[in-house]
Amino acid sequence: MQETKKELQTTTEHDSVDIDKLLEKVDHESRFRKYVGPMAVVITVIAIAMSVFQLYTAGFGLLESMKQRSAHLFFLTVLVFLLYPSSRKTSKRKLPTLLDFFFVVLGAIPPLYLFFRIDQINLGGGLLDDIDYIVGGIGIVVLFEAARRVLGAGLTTIAFAFLLYSLFGHYIPGTFGHREFSLERIIEHMYFTPEGIFGIPLGVSSTYIFLFILFGAVLSGTKMTQFINDFALSLAGRTPGGPAKVAVIASGFMGMITGSSVANAASIGSFTIPLMKKYGYRPHFAGAVEAVASTGGQIMPPIMGAAAFIMAEFLSIPYSRVMMAAIIPAFFYYLACWVIIHLEAKKNGLKGLSEAEVPNLKNVVNESGHLIIPVVILVWLLVSGVTPLYAAVWGIVSAVVISFFRKHTAIGFKGLLQALEAGARGALAVGIACAIVGIVIGSISLSSLGLIVGNSIIELGGSSLFLTMFLTMITCLVMGMGVPTTPMYIIVATVAAPILTSNFHVLPIAAHMFVFYYGALAEITPPVALAAFTAAGIARAKPFNVAVTACRLALAGFVIPYFYVYSPVLLLEGNNYVEIAWATLTATLGIISLSIAVQNWMYHKTNIIQRVAMVAAAVLLIIPGLKTDIAGLVLFGLVLVWQKMSAKSQHNTIEAGKLPI
Repeated sequence: MQETKKELQTTTEHDSVDIDKLLEKVDHESRFRKYVGPMAVVITVIAIAMSVFQLYTAGFGLLESMKQRSAHLFFLTVLVFLLYPSSRKTSKRKLPTLLDFFFVVLGAIPPLYLFFRIDQINLGGGLLDDIDYIVGGIGIVVLFEAARRVLGAGLTTIAFAFLLYSLFGHYIPGTFGHREFSLERIIEHMYFTPEGIFGIPLGVSSTYIFLFILFGAVLSGTKMTQFINDFALSLAGRTPGGPAKVAVIASGFMGMITGSSVANAASIGSFTIPLMKKYGYRPHFAGAVEAVASTGGQIMPPIMGAAAFIMAEFLSIPYSRVMMAAIIPAFFYYLACWVIIHLEAKKNGLKGLSEAEVPNLKNVVNESGHLIIPVVILVWLLVSGVTPLYAAVWGIVSAVVISFFRKHTAIGFKGLLQALEAGARGALAVGIACAIVGIVIGSISLSSLGLIVGNSIIELGGSSLFLTMFLTMITCLVMGMGVPTTPMYIIVATVAAPILTSNFHVLPIAAHMFVFYYGALAEITPPVALAAFTAAGIARAKPFNVAVTACRLALAGFVIPYFYVYSPVLLLEGNNYVEIAWATLTATLGIISLSIAVQNWMYHKTNIIQRVAMVAAAVLLIIPGLKTDIAGLVLFGLVLVWQKMSAKSQHNTIEAGKLPI
């Protein structure tokens, strides 16, 4: 194992990929200043204070909703303006500029003002005075600048367009016009009600999302990443195409903790991509495997992407229900990736690692297996019905305590402080995104734009559920090109999910999972595919080639949401376990069929008839109904027997010393 690590280190050094610079280039969230000296101490103190505040309120009682959210936004804006420069020219400065300090003060005042003023506003029946409007207006402007710095132009521009629509939409003739709203009415709606900036998304960020990000930061401080890598190596390293399968397992497990596709691709990819290249995988394929596996982290229970927590709030259901619904679809996603990797290895004769290069599974579990206990505790608490807040707090506490079971995993006081700081830093982008998307939601609720867009989708889709789902999928993928998964989900779910539920009687959780899924897959969909571009940088491959290959690897993933809309039992709906088992079995074979067709390989290369038959089998197995399932199974079985017989015939011919025709 030590030899493998040394060889891998040599390979990585030869590639000389600077992960930090790569992330700064690809991911706007990573373009923060790296302070040293007194300023670094200031940042650390503020970040730790934020984490302590969140832990304290979660453990001893949340504040009134507007106060909790305004305090959360206060910490977010202060840290953003201290960490994120106003432009690339000032990014290398060792101290914040005067403009940064100006925005720190300007950004801190509105949320603090709301924190201390909200009780008076409520007692006064919601009536605002001139100072309220001025402070609220400043708060909106400052939030846009914070979003521009940490998120870039994509979501910020979309939110600004919606704000302009609220201001000037009454000039638009026809269906998309609305009645005139005064500037004061817009400020009141956006900043002083839970319909705008301080709505459900920021509320979830100030509670569940932050604590689960902190939980992941604490686990990372306990050497969890190294344990996952070694565990994945010991499980799959020796199998055909083992290095790529290691990437799938490691990224899947890590995604359960982080829920971030880009960060996952950078951290796990720096280990798995050089390993895949070393054992024969082409650079673009190695990058694509890591991008697809990392993207799956957002849909992988128990800790999914931040949008999953918002979904639970939108649907008014326990988060554990969302988590349970995601289990089978996540299994399908990783199964498809695994099958394609296996077939790629068989097709190209790629071998696994040698016995000496793979750590012993028993030793890995004995040395660091205790680190998985906090995750088990978290899942058990969530399934038992407690609130995510309660589960997250005890998950964090258990992660700290259990880390001391072994000396080499003990987090220590310094490590704990670093985890508290990392948790606050990790929450900045998500928190600001949840705040700025409140402008979008506020504009939709103020102007009834959601109903207008919804009616337009209904007109295009007609009475066809499939066409409406297809249009929704395209909307998600296009929106996801410039917008992170969480705000994309919020925007599209606000508009499109109600259409699926009200007009086509799709189960609410299936409709929302449909939107969420494609928001995650946008991370690997060209032309803007952040996870694929991150992996491409590590693999030294062309980003577009990696993104296209990633889409091919995840092709089954693009079909999976149609599975559970047509067969909601795949979301564990209902108590008919026989039906759930049958639907899971047929869908599994459908995934395998599609993967075989994509790779054009089974036991050997498929001919055109076999390939078409596999596509047909996949479609038939997706469509619910006993007749279509049986037809799909028959097609799958016929190709399987045909491939086995021809493979055996070729083998006998080669053994007889003759070349196969």
